[in-house]
Parts: sequence; C-alpha cells; structure tokens
Amino acid sequence: MADDKQGRDEQADDEQRRQRERMQEEARTRADEEEPMRVDAGGGLGDLDEALKSHDYPATTDELVEAYGDYELETQGGKKSLEDVLAPTDDEIYDSAEDVHRRILGLIGR
Repeated sequence: MADDKQGRDEQADDEQRRQRERMQEEARTRADEEEPMRVDAGGGLGDLDEALKSHDYPATTDELVEAYGDYELETQGGKKSLEDVLAPTDDEIYDSAEDVHRRILGLIGR
C-alpha cells in the first residue's frame, strides 16, 4: 500500500472493519454462554432480589436455599450459587427480603 493519504485511509478502514468483525464474533460467542446472575453496581442482586421480595417471611436459610439455591451470583471469588454463598451460615431466620439481601452482600464481600 502506498504511503499516501488514500493508502492511510484504506488501512484505517480495514482496521475498523476488522475491529467490527472481532466485536461481532465476540458478541456471538457471549450469546451462547449462560449468564450468571450478577450483583449490580448499585448493590442489587438482579433477579434474585425480585424472587426474595416475593418470598413469604419469616424464612430460614434452609428454606431460602431450597427455593433459590441454584441462583448464581458473581462474588469476589468468582461465580457461586446462593447455596454456596449461604453455606457458612447457621440456619438463620430472616424477617424480610432486606435482611436476606444484607446478609448475602456481607457474605460476598460488598
């Protein structure tokens, strides 16, 4: 390619096209992955928050694990199920979704 304006423009266009192709390929790859439930920047637990709000309280740790133990959360140590996150706790009694929410955030290090 010539080292002139046209050659530089063509080189820049080629790089932009390759970048778009890489981004599209990455998006296709990610679309096939199972998305874990993530703790959002605002301290929320995503879909788990909604599920916990609809639960009847008081509730024990064991009841919550039975109902929602398969939910995956992003923790500082990587992905963990709610069951794994609550495993170190005794069978506590929670009076509200907010109590559970605070306990989970405390256990995952937020």
